[in-house]
Amino acid sequence: MTDDNKTAKRIEKDKLGKVAIDQDALYGIQTARALENFKISDSKVRKELIYSIVTVKKAAAMANEKVKALDKERANAIVEACNLILSGKYDDNFVTNALQGGAGTSTNMNVNEVIANLALKILGREPGDYDYIHPLDHVNMGQSTNDVYPTALRIASINLVRALSDECSKLQEALQRKENEFEFIVKLGRTEMMDALPITLGQEFGAYAQAIARDRWRIYKVEERLRQINLGGTAIGTGSNANKMYTFRVIEIIRDLTGIGLAKAEYPIDLTQNNDVFVEVSGLLKALAVNIMKIATDLRIMNSKPFGEIKLSDMQAGSTIMPGKVNPVIPEMVTQVAIKVMANDSAISMCAANGNFELNAFMPLITESLLESLTLLTETLKIFRTKCINTLTANEKNCKNHLDNSIVLLATALVPYIGYDMATQIISESNEDPKKVREIVLERKLLDEDKLNEILNYQHTITYL
Repeated sequence: MTDDNKTAKRIEKDKLGKVAIDQDALYGIQTARALENFKISDSKVRKELIYSIVTVKKAAAMANEKVKALDKERANAIVEACNLILSGKYDDNFVTNALQGGAGTSTNMNVNEVIANLALKILGREPGDYDYIHPLDHVNMGQSTNDVYPTALRIASINLVRALSDECSKLQEALQRKENEFEFIVKLGRTEMMDALPITLGQEFGAYAQAIARDRWRIYKVEERLRQINLGGTAIGTGSNANKMYTFRVIEIIRDLTGIGLAKAEYPIDLTQNNDVFVEVSGLLKALAVNIMKIATDLRIMNSKPFGEIKLSDMQAGSTIMPGKVNPVIPEMVTQVAIKVMANDSAISMCAANGNFELNAFMPLITESLLESLTLLTETLKIFRTKCINTLTANEKNCKNHLDNSIVLLATALVPYIGYDMATQIISESNEDPKKVREIVLERKLLDEDKLNEILNYQHTITYL
C-alpha cells in the first residue's frame, strides 16, 4: 500500500513494458494503453456493442467448457462475470473511445480484461492474477477481435433494427389515422413549390404513410442479411487456433442466448474482410431519413404563414426576443437527425470501401455510425409520432381560401372547355385575379354563367375522381 494520498497500484506488463494500474480497476494494461492512445473525445464505445461482445464471451466460455477446452471452475466464473456485466452493474469499466485504431482490438481487450478480473474476484482472487484467469488465454479462448467484434455488431444491430422497425410501424399507423381524419379536407396541391391541382389533406398523409410502410418493410427484412456470423473464424476467417467442435457449439449457444436466428457464415473469410452488409443496412436507414426529412419539411411549410393549412402543437417558446413566437421544433429536430444519418451513411460507405485484404481496420467508425443512426432514428420516430403527427390539426378554412384564390387551379379547370392557349391568354389579361378571369370569360361569352359556376364547383371535387 502507498500513503493516504495515493491509490494502491498493481503492475501489469506486455511487450511494450510495464504500466501501473489502480489495484481495484477491472480493466488492465491493454485498456490503459488505449486510454492513453485515443484521448480524442468523451465518446465511449456504445453499450449495445459492449453487451453484445460480453454475450459472445459468455457463449465462448460455455462452448469451450462443453468441448473440454476450458475447466468448469474458470468457465463458470467467466459466465458469472458476464452475467453481472449484463445486469448493468459494471458499465463504468468500459472506457475505450468509440474511435480507435486496431479494428476494435482495444474494445475487445477492454471486455476481456474486465471479465477476467471480475471472474478473479468472484473466485476470491486479486485483479491482475492472470496466471489463473487470463484475458486472452481463457476469456478470449478460440477467438479473435476479427470474429468477435463483427459478430457483436451484428447482434447489436439486429436488436436495434427490430426496435426501429416497430417504430416505423407505429409511425405508419399514426399517419394513416391522419389520412382518415383528413379524408374530406380538400386543399391546394403544389408542385415545385407552386400552386397545382387539388388534393385532400388526407391523401397527402396517405402518401406519407405509404413511404414509411416501405421503410418499415425494408428495415424489417434487412435483419436477414445480418444473421450470418463469422464467429469461429478467428483472425482472418480460416478458424486458426479454434477447436472445430467449439466453432459449431458456440454458434448454437449464442443463438440460444440472444434469441436471434444466427447462423455460421458459409464463407467466414468473406464476413471477416467485407462490410457491405453494414453499408446495405445503412443505405436503408438513409432511405428512411430521406422520407422523414421530406415529411418534416412539408409539415413545416404547411404550418407556416401564409399557408397555415395545418397547425402543429406548440412545444416550447420560440424566441428570446419576440414574445409569443413558436417554432416547429419537432420537424426541425427530425431534419437534423436525417442529415446526421445521411452523413453517417457516407462514413460507413467510405470505411467499408477502405478495408484492405483480410480485414477492415475501420470497423470502429462503422460501428459507431451504424449504431448511432439506428438509435437516433428509433428515438426520433417516437418523438415525431407522439409530439407532432398525433397532435397536429387541420385548418379547413385556410385550405379552402387557398383553393378559391388559385389562378392556376381556375385556369386548369377551364382548359377542357376553352383550350390551353385561350386559358393562358385570359390568365395573362387578368393579372392573375380570379375574379377578373370570371369577368373576361362571361364578357366574351366563352361560357355561360351556369356552366362557369358548374366548373368552379367542380374544381373542389376533382380530387375524388
